[in-house]
Formats: sequence, structure tokens, C-alpha cells
Amino acid sequence: MNIQILDTTLRDGEQTPGVSLTTSEKFRIATKLDEIGVDFIEAGSAITSEGERESIKEITSQGFNAEILSFSRPLKGDIDYCIDCNVDAINLVVPTSDLHIAEKLKVTREELLDLSNDALDYCKDHDLKVELSAEDASRSDIDFLKLVYDNAIDHGVDRICVCDTVGILTPDLSFELFNKLSGIEVPIACHCHNDFGLAVANTLSALKGGATEIHTTINGIGERAGNTSFEECVASIDRLFPQFSTNIKINEIYDMSKLVARLTGVYIQPNKAIVGENAFAHESGIHSDGIIKNSATYEPMTPELVGRKRKFIIGKHMGTHGLNNRLKELGLNVDDNQLKQICDNIKVLADKGKTVTDVDLQVIADNVLEINHEDRIKLDEVTIVSGNKVMPTASVKITVDDEQILNAGVGLGPVDAAINAIKSLDIFKDIDLIEYHVDSITGGTDAFIDVIIKLQKADKVVSARGTEADIINASVKAYIAGVNRLLRD
Repeated sequence: MNIQILDTTLRDGEQTPGVSLTTSEKFRIATKLDEIGVDFIEAGSAITSEGERESIKEITSQGFNAEILSFSRPLKGDIDYCIDCNVDAINLVVPTSDLHIAEKLKVTREELLDLSNDALDYCKDHDLKVELSAEDASRSDIDFLKLVYDNAIDHGVDRICVCDTVGILTPDLSFELFNKLSGIEVPIACHCHNDFGLAVANTLSALKGGATEIHTTINGIGERAGNTSFEECVASIDRLFPQFSTNIKINEIYDMSKLVARLTGVYIQPNKAIVGENAFAHESGIHSDGIIKNSATYEPMTPELVGRKRKFIIGKHMGTHGLNNRLKELGLNVDDNQLKQICDNIKVLADKGKTVTDVDLQVIADNVLEINHEDRIKLDEVTIVSGNKVMPTASVKITVDDEQILNAGVGLGPVDAAINAIKSLDIFKDIDLIEYHVDSITGGTDAFIDVIIKLQKADKVVSARGTEADIINASVKAYIAGVNRLLRD
């Protein structure tokens, strides 16, 4: 069975606190939604503002394949604004729980039915398709809910929707509710909120209960805890429910997700299913080894299916198989002994609380691969004089090609002075320091300092590192290590 998708990122998703999309941003999102095969796009709520109406008009003017809807209350004024925006259809939202009818609208059930029926007639008089969404349906009396739907069918409604407005359904209750409604003559949609983290589970259960359409937002954004996640539902239907299908180009899910995250400023938590940065990342040695042999061992789907790439994370849990794979990706070939040394060095850093990056790995690997090289320059001693009223001054004693040299320099700070004392020597001529980065590996005043630098000579660029409790020693050692590497090359 083909499941249709109504995406409400541009309406319900934009109700995320702090999110306000411009017309051009809404247009970009709508364009991508149409490209990837979304069936219905709720472009906004026309009654909201003039800017909202301009956005909807921009979208409706494009001739998208998707049906374009606007949210509307059962009021002629709202509907008139929708008509003015040239939408294909209206998502007519009618509260059906006694709580909403009595406390929010302050009308009777009979008056609510009249409102719904009159609004439907008005829409149909203007040749609009209508999906009637029963707001707070999950807390509504089931017999009255059916009555609202039956009346809507009598007045020409095209689709109906069950809204779990405050996310109180469970998967079992969702299946039961949709199963009770499955005899209704028009397609039934499911609109879930994620207040208890069950929106996706409830939506999938609704499909098993008889729903043929689902409402989603990209990345599950929306007010409070958000809405049903588009990417999680689409991937789940594709992989876990062979009896269902969608029209979505599933390999473009990640691009869609990143676009919405970038434009809304609502970024994705790393461990989010399908689109989170860690969704296809592996650090554990056991997992990495299994993945390399057969990705199905520790992945329920290939990352390429949803437009992703697999990552092996460098850290203390990684094994040699995953590490070797990452080294090869960086163009480094090592033997078993070198691989073990690199792995051990990574674990030493990771145990100190350091996040090991690709730059770190490159430096560690370079150091191990060059361990048998004789360095031309060796640091013997560095002394710093610095104070409140004293220009930082450094004296360094180094050995260059077995000749011991003593030199001095000044700088804006002690590190600058130490580097200047070294680089003024002829052997350092034409070597430029192009990047200098410092991290504190551990906490406290006795923290280990990790200095990573990049040096350039002609068109050759190298990275080097120094790790010490003393930032000056760490910086000087990193600088000399980089120069030695350039001189060898």
C-alpha cells in the first residue's frame, strides 16, 4: 500500500520557538520537499500575516507536483485568505474534544458540528479540496468523533485526519483508535506530536491500524517536543514495513534534513536516528571490525540509502581494524607494529580526555612513521623571562646537525619570544608558521596542553604537535618537530 505524506514543516514546524522563516527560505524548503516526492505540502497558515500570505503565494505559483495546502480554522475569514493565496486545498482544523469545544471555543457539540459543516460547504463552493483535521482527536469521545467525520463526508470532505494534539497516545492505543475508524469511506491521516517521545511509534501503529496518510515535519521540529519526524518515518516504512511504500526519494533525506536545520537554526542532536552525525559513526573496535567485514553486522541499513556516509571515530574504544581503515582513507599505509603504536598513542590521549581529530591522527601517524628518522634539530633548553614590566624574552639552546647553538629573542608573549628565538636562525629561513592551535587536554592549572601547528615551506605544508604541562615547551617542541619534518622532505 502506498502511504501519502503531508509535510507541515512550513506551518507546524515553524511554530518551533525561535523559528521564523523568510519567504525565500520557505520557498527553498518547499522546492526541496516537492523534489523529493512529498505528496502534500502545508505551506503555512494564511490568516497569520501578510508575510505568511506572500510566502504561500510564492509557493502556489510554482506549479509543484505536490498539493499545496494552508491551515485554516472553520471560519469564512480564514478560508477567504486561503482562497486569495491560490492554494489547492485546505487543512480545516476542527477541535473535537469536549475540553477544546467547551473551554477554548465555548460552544456546544451541536454548534461545533454546524461550524464544521458550514466551513466545508464554503470550501466546496470555491472548488477547494479539504482535509478535515480533528484537533485533540485522541482525547475525544469516539462516537462524537465519528459523527464529525460522517458529517464531513456528507459535505464532501476529501480526507480526514486524526490529531494527537498533545501526544498522549501510545502505540497500542494508536492502533486501536485507527482500527475503529478504518471503515470510514475517505482516506484517513495521522498527525502526532512528540510530547512523550512516541510520535513516530504512534504514527507507524496508525498505519497498521488503517491510516493511509501521515503528517510529518523535517527533523521532527515543532512546538513543545515537536512533531512526527519525516526522516524516521520514511526510513522505517522503507526498511521495516514491506507492506507499505512511499513516493519519497529516500537517498535525499539527509540533504533535506540539513537544509531545514540550516535555515531554521534548529540543529540536529548527534544521536538522532537516520540524520544525526553519529547515526552511522562507529568507534568500538568490535563494531568497526564487523562493519568492515559486513556492514549488516552493526547497521540496519546502509548509510548510502539515506544519502549518508559511514564514519569510523578515532578514540580509545576503537580497534586496529577501524583505525587501519581510517589511516588508508588518509593515504597512510602502516605495518602491524606501526599500527599498534598509533593505536596506543591515541588511547593515551583519549584517556586524558582529549577528543582525537583527524589532524591529531595525522600528527600521531607521522610521528610513528618517522620514528626512525634522525632529526637535524633537537631542543636542549628553553628559558623565559617575562613579567608585568618586562618584555618577554627567551633564550634557547638547540643542537643543529650536532652543533650546539644558543640564541635569544623577544616577542609579544613568552611563546612568541621562544619561537622568535628559534626562527631567527638561518636553518629556519623560508619556513612560515601558518596555523597555531592550543587545547587544554585536562582540567586544572596543571592541565596538559596540546599544541598543534602547521608550517609551510614553498608548497609543502606539514602539521606537528607538542603535548606538555608547559605551553612554552609544548609550542617549541611542536615547532621544531614540524621543521624537522620539512627539512627531511
